[in-house]
Amino acid sequence: MARASRKGRRAARPRGGAETEHEELTRLRPRFPILRRKNYLINNSLGAMPAATYDALREFADAWAHEGVLAWDDWLPMVVESGNRVGKLMGAPPGSVMMHQNVSTLVGIVLSALDYRERNAIVATDLNFPSVLYNLYEQERRGARVVLVPGGGLNVDTQRVVEAIDDQTALVCLDLVLFRSSGLLDVAPIVEAAHRHGALLLLDVYQAIGAVPIDVAALGVDFAVGGSVKWLCGGPGAAYLYVAEWARRNLRPAATGWFSHKRPFAFEVGRVDPADDIHRYMGGSPSVPALYSARSGYEVVAEVGVKRIRARSLSLTERLIQGADAQGLTVNTPRDPARRGGTVCVDFEGADVAHDELIERGILIDYRPNCGIRVSPHFYNTAAECDAVLEAIAEIRASRRFQGRLRQRPARAAAATR
Repeated sequence: MARASRKGRRAARPRGGAETEHEELTRLRPRFPILRRKNYLINNSLGAMPAATYDALREFADAWAHEGVLAWDDWLPMVVESGNRVGKLMGAPPGSVMMHQNVSTLVGIVLSALDYRERNAIVATDLNFPSVLYNLYEQERRGARVVLVPGGGLNVDTQRVVEAIDDQTALVCLDLVLFRSSGLLDVAPIVEAAHRHGALLLLDVYQAIGAVPIDVAALGVDFAVGGSVKWLCGGPGAAYLYVAEWARRNLRPAATGWFSHKRPFAFEVGRVDPADDIHRYMGGSPSVPALYSARSGYEVVAEVGVKRIRARSLSLTERLIQGADAQGLTVNTPRDPARRGGTVCVDFEGADVAHDELIERGILIDYRPNCGIRVSPHFYNTAAECDAVLEAIAEIRASRRFQGRLRQRPARAAAATR
């Protein structure tokens, strides 16, 4: 394997000829400029930007520059249009998805619609993404009680969650794919248990959408949240909330805004008269540039098809697991394809140190404590790129530089405590 520049200006170049499997997908690589410079395997954190995003953002800037305030006539409909576009990728019917800036705010809007006087339990797991858990615990100030189900290390035990749900449960809040291990939950039995006890279910699909087929309507979840940063290749600021019809019509979020009003441009003073449709969950003014920047990613994911992306993902992640096993690395990701998302987590002593050198070599991955190095190939990645990251890890672990840095760690830790 050719060694990249220390400054990370070129991606590591893997050995091997042209990849034959999934050859059609590799033809889409020119649409993603960063793939010419980097071995981009960090799609669980930030998907590669489509080149078409340049034109989309220019379209936004031109509308602002040339139309000024009149551009709002085109911008406001984009909120629901964008929601419909992302909704197709998770089985949501038209008019059931609202766009917003981030998942934390959307979770807060959902939680503000609940009344904890009769039912006060919120069931979640300790493997949920921390941002969501922060919001759940803050509801204790309003009378809620968080019931935290311990995870099973790499994944969530479905039965343990089912057993935690009872007639006092107001909401069950779960991540479909776990951010740390990429464990994929078996959600259907939990949805059934929640509804049997009269509870609602909020599903965080952030680490799944665009990489794992989802049908929120068929699952029967009441809410689903996520963002466009990761597998959707849509960038930041374009989060979304799916709300089932019953919740759209009957729940009233206390976290609201002028666009949640039936007549926002009447500017009526007093209590909000909540809209009957998905705008009830909109709140204030939208982040318009993010709607433009996210569009190209949605389009290319829809063009390829999530089922096809899933097949590609399972092939590449299985290859990564086998390669990690060959090196004796710890694999902190479920091996069962039916319980695995799009990431493989590999760990070893000094994985955090190796992470830094991989970045220097132009191989983009990330590191998380209690997980290791997360490697997340998307449909545009090749088997050779997956092999390259494992080859680089083997080289790094065998190097004197790496061994020297490991030997220095206890001395640095002791010095830090003095």
